[in-house]
Amino acid sequence: MLAAGIWIYVRRFRAARREEHGRGAGLRQAACFAGFVLVMLAALVSPLDRLGEDYLFSAHMVQHILIADIGPLLLLLSLSRVILRPVTRRLMRVERALGPFAHPATGIVLWLLLIYFWHIPALYDAALHHSAIHALEHVCFFTAGIAVWWPLVQPIPMRRRLTGLWTFGYIFSAKVGLAALGIYLAWSTHVAYPYYEHVPRIWGLSPIDDQNAGGAIMLVEQSIVLVLAFATLFVRMLLQSEQEELRRERLEDAARAA
Repeated sequence: MLAAGIWIYVRRFRAARREEHGRGAGLRQAACFAGFVLVMLAALVSPLDRLGEDYLFSAHMVQHILIADIGPLLLLLSLSRVILRPVTRRLMRVERALGPFAHPATGIVLWLLLIYFWHIPALYDAALHHSAIHALEHVCFFTAGIAVWWPLVQPIPMRRRLTGLWTFGYIFSAKVGLAALGIYLAWSTHVAYPYYEHVPRIWGLSPIDDQNAGGAIMLVEQSIVLVLAFATLFVRMLLQSEQEELRRERLEDAARAA
């Protein structure tokens, strides 16, 4: 599936460069897509996958972070209106069909609902025992990541857009909402996932130490992403304000000249 996605993206990227002479399909988009591919390879086909399934909850947590958070963000950053032009009308029809559910808040709800749902111990252990359930879990995580990042990145502008301070409140709610799970796992004193009580122990980590480490990894990652997102949004807000000021000055100059 990843190979098919790479083929589709490369083909559309090259066509977009021919159509718009590089606008909307440049180095930034290519670098983000390359980063997305590397992240997904690290999550799915590197030793991290076996390490998380057979030995460490903390390694499994790193895999989930890559699939649910970092990978979807990089994929969306690799897209643009130019690249998505062939499917723009379809996506807009989907948005209209969703009606009130095509709201940024839906992204947060899906994000938290899907992540917490799959961290219910019975479901988490079921995914580790059955490959089909595990694959479904990964699809849900990736979907959750796309849902939560889309309103912020907006490769195609939404009708219900996040503006001003709402963008900060949105990402704060998403990240703090998930950080609560990280806090619980980091400070828990009993093993939540029995599967990891029966796997070989490595690196001197007991099951509870391993679980605490996994929770700390989630908490730290969510915190780092939140800080970086805040910094990016602040810079973007300043640039937009400057552009609006320049536009206003040009209009005033044109009015005086007339």
